[in-house]
Amino acid sequence: MKYQIIGKNIEVTEGISSALQNKLAKMDKYFLIKEDVECRCVVSAHNLAQKVEITIFLPSMPLRAEVSNEDLYAAIDLAIDKLEGQMRKIKTRMDRSNNRLSLGKAIDFDQVESEERDEEKDVVVRAKSYYLQPMTIEEAITRMEALGHPFFMYLDEEDDRISTVYIRNDGGYGVIQAENPIK
Repeated sequence: MKYQIIGKNIEVTEGISSALQNKLAKMDKYFLIKEDVECRCVVSAHNLAQKVEITIFLPSMPLRAEVSNEDLYAAIDLAIDKLEGQMRKIKTRMDRSNNRLSLGKAIDFDQVESEERDEEKDVVVRAKSYYLQPMTIEEAITRMEALGHPFFMYLDEEDDRISTVYIRNDGGYGVIQAENPIK
């Protein structure tokens, strides 16, 4: 695995770097294409909390974990646990549907233990559809706040792309926009 370790408001010492690389090296057994897998770790300090963001870039989809803790090394352990949990969840879904998806080309799911899950949790309990009205991002934010939701989906009137505005954990708003326009 190729590592990129970045520090924000904190100097990445040799100890932090080696702790991250040693913990992540234990995950190498899960990846079929070890040399091509890239991993970006962002370590940051915020007042009393230390934050670790780990993103593993796989060909079909990224795996990502973000954890805050008072102890940086505990945050690293929790982030690794979270990534392993994501892989267990994916494997369980794939086993249940007998579908190996394209993710199977990157992850050696024989090394990942299946997660025993309650079947009821994975059931879609509600589906909703509605007409996407063309609007500006300012209008979308206003509607989202009026509804009290953490996100709002709309059709961007400037470029006719499906967009979602959301409230970011660190404050402010974010926008996710579909790359393919509506035909």
